[in-house]
Amino acid sequence: MLDAIRWDTDLIRRYDLAGPRYTSYPTAVQLHEGIGPFDLLRAVRDSAQARKPLSLYVHLPFCAHVCYYCACNKVITRDRSRSAPYLHSLRQEIQRIAHHLDPSQVVEQLHFGGGTPTFLNHDELRQLMQDLRQHFHLLDDDRGDYSIEIDPREADWATMGLLREIGFNRVSLGVQDIDPAVQRAVNRLQSLEETRAIVDAAHALQFRSVNIDLIYGLPLQTPESFARTVEEVIALQPNRLSVFNYAHLPERFMPQRRINEADLPSAGDKLAMLQRTIEQLTQAGYRYIGMDHFALPDDELAIAQEDGSLQRNFQGYTTHGHCDLIGLGVSAISQIGDLYCQNSSDLKDYQQRLDSGQLATRRGLYCNADDRIRRAVIQQLICHCTLDFATIEQAFAIDFRHYFAAQWPGLKAFARDELIHLDEQGIKVTGAGRLLVRSVCMLFDQYLGQQGTQRFSRVI
Repeated sequence: MLDAIRWDTDLIRRYDLAGPRYTSYPTAVQLHEGIGPFDLLRAVRDSAQARKPLSLYVHLPFCAHVCYYCACNKVITRDRSRSAPYLHSLRQEIQRIAHHLDPSQVVEQLHFGGGTPTFLNHDELRQLMQDLRQHFHLLDDDRGDYSIEIDPREADWATMGLLREIGFNRVSLGVQDIDPAVQRAVNRLQSLEETRAIVDAAHALQFRSVNIDLIYGLPLQTPESFARTVEEVIALQPNRLSVFNYAHLPERFMPQRRINEADLPSAGDKLAMLQRTIEQLTQAGYRYIGMDHFALPDDELAIAQEDGSLQRNFQGYTTHGHCDLIGLGVSAISQIGDLYCQNSSDLKDYQQRLDSGQLATRRGLYCNADDRIRRAVIQQLICHCTLDFATIEQAFAIDFRHYFAAQWPGLKAFARDELIHLDEQGIKVTGAGRLLVRSVCMLFDQYLGQQGTQRFSRVI
């Protein structure tokens, strides 16, 4: 059982650093252009030979409106016809990759992300799922985790009925904040009634899980107004919530330049928002999984954390980390064995490569022996807040204390500050350290000293 979160303002102020979210190790920052389509096909064939189960991620980049806070790879357009040539290229990618897979490889997990996947019309969504079923071994019952991101402004009851019919059983809704003033400041006007209608539809249609995304730190938010948002969202009874810290990086993400920095809440107010949110969600029965994620005790993520099977990959916390992850679409990332690779992030380049008979792989990396060791360490800490040295030593034939001699002084400093308990057997993250587990993981990151932390959001 994990220690309950203990709020320690002094520790948070000292250790609230910028750092990776560790959806992978090495992180995507380390991907380089020395990896191409042949590397991907070789990894796919190895996966087929091993008959590994699969997780599919499909990136659908189109949005009808720009949300100023957004840092996703997206295309803003009101022209719905732009999806047709993209789907043509996507269909070619599906066919070329699936050709090298074994028909027995079951797709245990499927996720449509974006962008706004429900930008597609009903016929396009139905055809895309037919293409996937034709070329991959998708399950015909509800055993798989098949999820889709939904903008409630781009969906209705008919959309939800279609999604359930074609095989989706989980939905994730972008909400961010329900305060109209905040919504206007970030150009995302979305009424609570619109959101409630989609959640009600999901419950009525027996979707297995509903996730709602919120963001704290947006312009014009106050601790009081955000507490009202959280209260209203709790009343909707989602199975999971993701409560993200807004990272204002206008030099990297052009839409963020439209946000008035004078309207952003202070660092102290952001901490107050997070503290109150944790209190509200805990009182409502949600468990803190880690890294901004909360879930009800009977949710699969909470159960997996309890029994030690929770994992983390490019899709975040997952119960399917044992699957090979194949990313389809512009900017999509695959993780197949020790290969990480990413498609071109430029829509025109992605489509031209597929239309000319190629795959769109532009960069990637192969994990080396050291990467695999550090990945296992970080995975255990970020998913379970514990690390048993003997398990790592047996898995990789190393002496932990000797291998990580350079990190030992840092671990002892964490222990003195009561972020962790440290002894000869292992590490246990304390209740005060759970919110700062990224800082603990950063100690084991071999690449941080080479790249700095300017590309990353802060821990809190």
